[in-house]
Amino acid sequence: MKIVILGSSSQGTAQRQYVSTYLINQTVAIDAGCLGFYGSPEEQEAVRHLFLTHAHADHTASLPFFLENVWTPSPDCPSIYGSRETLDTIRRCLLNGEVWPDLVALSERMPPFLRLQPLEPEVPVEACGLTILPVPVSHVVPTFGYVVRDGTAAVIFGGDSGPTERLWEVARETPGLKAVFLEVSFPNRMKAVAEASLHLTPDMFGREAAKSPAGTRVIAVHLKVRYREEIVRELDALGFPFLETGECGREYEF
Repeated sequence: MKIVILGSSSQGTAQRQYVSTYLINQTVAIDAGCLGFYGSPEEQEAVRHLFLTHAHADHTASLPFFLENVWTPSPDCPSIYGSRETLDTIRRCLLNGEVWPDLVALSERMPPFLRLQPLEPEVPVEACGLTILPVPVSHVVPTFGYVVRDGTAAVIFGGDSGPTERLWEVARETPGLKAVFLEVSFPNRMKAVAEASLHLTPDMFGREAAKSPAGTRVIAVHLKVRYREEIVRELDALGFPFLETGECGREYEF
């Protein structure tokens, strides 16, 4: 399994994850923060399955551009997965005929732009040789983390979340778990903001990472760019084994 954190900045790309997209084996994506700005239309067209963790803009911002870039007048189109609440928000607030054309309605009258695929908690789906399990996590809107397996290895994308439990229970039950991509958004001095928005600080991150199975790589992602250096110093101070800070553009292989 090969995973790339897509970059979202023209300078300092590796350290500036303003929005979130994770590309798996070039054909499956987690979130669409910057998917519509990735590579060429042909490279985007290779992505046939897009799994949304939730509807916040930093995870969905480029979805309209992605759908426009990959559309061809044929029956083939990408499938967009998410909770019923997330997909409903996308329809009402983004692909609503005002912010962007109603591509869902248009798809009923012409070659489709997308297919919406509602997910049920802890009911796995198959996509491009991967098994993907959605697990609810603790955020201010309905949000899924995802457990992704390819038959040999498993990786978890924690999504945006404050302290949570069920995801870690599933992690401990998952054979072949190699890594967890875990968010940490604010420095410790902004604990009140993190708690109010259900995100993590490094101290909170350390307590969550300690719940992962022994020997699992924990990759810190979603660092607010303005506070990145401070967050990285506080993560380093944890002395947590197998902890690393994610870099955009790097290929992670499991």
